[in-house]
Amino acid sequence: MKKMMLLSVYIITGYAHAQNDSLNQKLQLSGYLDVYYAYDFANPPNHNRPAFLYSYNQHNEVNLNLGLLKAAITENKVRANLAFATGTYMNANLATEKGVMKNIFEANVGIKLFRKKDVWADAGIFASHIGFEGAIGKDCWTLSRSILAENSPYYETGIRVAYTTNNKKWYMALLLLNGWQNISRINGNNTPAFGHQITFNPTANITLNSSSFIGNTLPDSIRAMRYFHNLYGIFQLTPKWGITTGFDIGFQQKSVHSRSFYTWYSYVAILQWKPSQKNELAARVEYYADTDNVIIPANFQNGFKTFGYSINYDRAIRSKLLWRIEARDFYAAETYFENNNIPVHNNFAMTTSISIVL
Repeated sequence: MKKMMLLSVYIITGYAHAQNDSLNQKLQLSGYLDVYYAYDFANPPNHNRPAFLYSYNQHNEVNLNLGLLKAAITENKVRANLAFATGTYMNANLATEKGVMKNIFEANVGIKLFRKKDVWADAGIFASHIGFEGAIGKDCWTLSRSILAENSPYYETGIRVAYTTNNKKWYMALLLLNGWQNISRINGNNTPAFGHQITFNPTANITLNSSSFIGNTLPDSIRAMRYFHNLYGIFQLTPKWGITTGFDIGFQQKSVHSRSFYTWYSYVAILQWKPSQKNELAARVEYYADTDNVIIPANFQNGFKTFGYSINYDRAIRSKLLWRIEARDFYAAETYFENNNIPVHNNFAMTTSISIVL
């Protein structure tokens, strides 16, 4: 009897270890840290860079832009992601979220709907389907994000149904969302929001993308529908040269049931050069026009209309350790910016960062 009990314990323990080994093979743990120092030559006394920036936005202090820990699992027809994060990026972008929600970077679960087709339904909090730039700096060509990326959703909450063709050239998704960069709905808003994404890769060196958002971002009593579209292309011209171009345009009703709309738009072009495996340079030119102050409250007669220019250098110190430095200037025809409390036309800053993938 004693031998039988010992044998049973051995079998059960061995099965548990096998299950744990299987789970460990499918469970992926990762992390990311991005520390920076920015010096704004306007020398803002409150250490805040211009209000339309939500990343690397603190002046004259060493700070953490983003630090995150993530667990991801994929097993047969199920996948899930859970990531918690902190940093000035989280403070700025999730300022209106409640409690612990302020530190949720990603939390979603997905189910594969067909055995032979790559069709997934995902629900929860995930990265935005809009734009070519995200929160994780190492994945972007420039140290800081473009104005159009900073002022469109970085994250979203809802349900996404996505299909990828067998040849991987087409990706198509439809989304039902809580709103425009929201985890929780704003008070008084019960209007569903919708989105789409279509990505086409005709070759390994070309990516074309179209994404949209349709929804109300205000309480239903003062509902104003927003219609927004993002279009971008990424072109790897040679192994050393690449260019990314992007264009955003948005329309929002002036009042409930109004047929008149406020309008804003933005464009950006980024040129990247890789002289060697460990060195990269990028130059960016951009423009953002929000004459009705829908997205950026400039409080000027002609709204917010600003050009941006930047150049940055990246050095891969190790395979997972990246050092970057960037010079960036904004210029507006009106004196939107301040320098020592004096209205001026431009804002110039230098930023450096070091990031590591864990």
